Amino acid sequence: MEKHYRVFVINPGSTSTKLALFDNEKRLFETDVFHDSSVLKELGTINDQLDYRMQVVRKFMQDSGVDLHGIDAVVGRGGGCYPVTSGIYEITDQLVADTRDAKGGLYHSSMLGVQMAQRVQQEFGGIAVMMDPTVVDEYQDLARLTGVKGIHRRAICHALNLKAAARMYAKEQGKKYEDLNLIVCHIDGGITITAHQHGRMIDGNDGGGGDGPFTPTRMGTMAVTDVLRLLYDRGKDEIRSLCSQTGGLSSYFGTSNSDTIHARVDAGDPEACMVWKTMIYQVCKCIGSMAAVLKGNVDAIVLTGGLMRFSDVLEMITEYCGWIAPITSYPGEFEMEAMADGAVRVLRGEAELKQYTGIPVWQGFDFEKQQ
Repeated sequence: MEKHYRVFVINPGSTSTKLALFDNEKRLFETDVFHDSSVLKELGTINDQLDYRMQVVRKFMQDSGVDLHGIDAVVGRGGGCYPVTSGIYEITDQLVADTRDAKGGLYHSSMLGVQMAQRVQQEFGGIAVMMDPTVVDEYQDLARLTGVKGIHRRAICHALNLKAAARMYAKEQGKKYEDLNLIVCHIDGGITITAHQHGRMIDGNDGGGGDGPFTPTRMGTMAVTDVLRLLYDRGKDEIRSLCSQTGGLSSYFGTSNSDTIHARVDAGDPEACMVWKTMIYQVCKCIGSMAAVLKGNVDAIVLTGGLMRFSDVLEMITEYCGWIAPITSYPGEFEMEAMADGAVRVLRGEAELKQYTGIPVWQGFDFEKQQ
């Protein structure tokens, strides 16, 4: 007789908190609570949002009548710790501390996932784990250096959803993820565009740091001269906020609610139309750069994330990038299912539960250490 495991999944994003309760792979209850960037800004730092986000957990339990006592596993989305290899990790005090301190250089709402999961575990039991955090590092060496000696590019992306969508596409094609070259894009409150070569994410934009297209909450790439000219006299916290919370669409419209903004696009508002199309145009440019990374050998472009619910996003990307490779869209996210599946596989003994070491998976080039 199959054993049933109850798994509680916590996924804090830049504009929402997603929660779900699973019985093995079956989703029993779920909620997705939107947080406007203007509200989050008033709370201070991302770590300061912990109590506010935990109120969402309490309300979820109350509204769904769920009692989490005796839960088998709690899964928190990971991010902010030192870079790690892909896998499922036990949430420990060291992992939580390194995440709170953003040791991996990522300042993003995913920092709250392991913190919330640990709090739930301490109260209700079970194991607490994270899977494929936003700091999974599989970069090829050519993707690491910048034009400033000693400063390296960071592997920061929506690794969980990107890999889940890539595997979904491969399965539909009757192939293995490890056999394909893919450009995989997560397009939502944050946007990350990555090159996958035979099962490894070898390059991508640092969306968590404001690199790449601007998004509903992030300012995106700007010329360094513009940053110095326009932002130099602003405080560190304000610049950090523009990179992760109050830039992009939020900067233009005072809200990161894409439904509200897209309604203005549908109504023909000139500013909304221009800003929205520019955001997607920048996505297309980044997709083109990942095609170059893969030397034009691209089996497919896989699009996923919440903004893919708007048909004009797929239409514009197809218009600009359809010549590169076939395009497949999976609107929404598959992070919740992936995290639940990972926990169940650990509980069944089918997957290894890794230990976080607090040591970055990549620690620099040998030639740098010799200097």
